[in-house]
Amino acid sequence: MDKQPNPSSSEEPGKQNLVDPASLSEAALILRALNHELRQEIINLLCGNKQLTVTDIFIALRVEQSVASQHLAILRKANLVLRERQGKYIHYSINADRLSSISKLVHDLAFNC
Repeated sequence: MDKQPNPSSSEEPGKQNLVDPASLSEAALILRALNHELRQEIINLLCGNKQLTVTDIFIALRVEQSVASQHLAILRKANLVLRERQGKYIHYSINADRLSSISKLVHDLAFNC
């Protein structure tokens, strides 16, 4: 019986897959989280500051508190933003390790094809 190639395998002989499907799914979540102007502004604001409260963020960006909170939730779900409770306040900061791993993933995809 002739062995036919597995149609679900996109791997060419002699070439290894750069990213597994789980990593691609995670990358899609991250890219969707980053693909919004306000969330990019939140990230830039957090990059320029060590920690900010949601009040600091919505005042700086001139948006409603609920809007800022919703976008922070999306960034938290993608693990791009960390939060830490300090008394009655929650402080948000950038997850630098996560951004570094995203940068490496994008680099690998772009330059190892």
